[in-house]
Amino acid sequence: MNLSLLLVYMLSVLMLVATPGPVVALIVNTSMNAGPRQALLTALGTNAASLLLALLAVLMLTSGLALDPRLISWVSLLGCGFIAWLALQGLREVLGTATGEPVAGAERRRGQGLLTGFLVGIGNPKDIIFFVSFFPQFIQVSRSLQHSALLLTLVWVLIDFAVLGAYILVARQGFSLKYKRLVTTVSSLVLLAVALVGMTYSVLELCRPGAM
Repeated sequence: MNLSLLLVYMLSVLMLVATPGPVVALIVNTSMNAGPRQALLTALGTNAASLLLALLAVLMLTSGLALDPRLISWVSLLGCGFIAWLALQGLREVLGTATGEPVAGAERRRGQGLLTGFLVGIGNPKDIIFFVSFFPQFIQVSRSLQHSALLLTLVWVLIDFAVLGAYILVARQGFSLKYKRLVTTVSSLVLLAVALVGMTYSVLELCRPGAM
């Protein structure tokens, strides 16, 4: 086993997961507004999306599966659209709280953590790029491709749960709860910014000569 390559992979995954992005913003927002249990379900959803992306990456290596770049761009575009919708809903809830008006559907959305997490994860441009382009670079961590794929996926799952679990706990601390509206606003704006950047990139890729 190539331990140095595995260490580089672990560090890369840690930086990718810990860096604020749509998944982290969603987890923090959910933890503060719907509680740690719902946030954990959301984390399970994002992790399931990562497992699916990892499976696609392995299939690309073992069966010669070639994903059409246009398909990747469309998936990313749809995912970013959903992320933007979540961001706008979060901002709407903040405004509703500020004016004292209840936001219709807020409680219903809290019951959709698993599905919401999956949709955000599967459409997260950062994760798509990682598993399609970066993940295969570490597949030689052991001599067996199957063992390598299993090990890399397991490492991802463990680091992902550990980091997102830490975010869930931090979001439930007294300091965070005191500034709940501010944190919710910031996380929603992060979601919106990521969505707009991702949508712009996907549209430019689809409009590139030869892409259509």
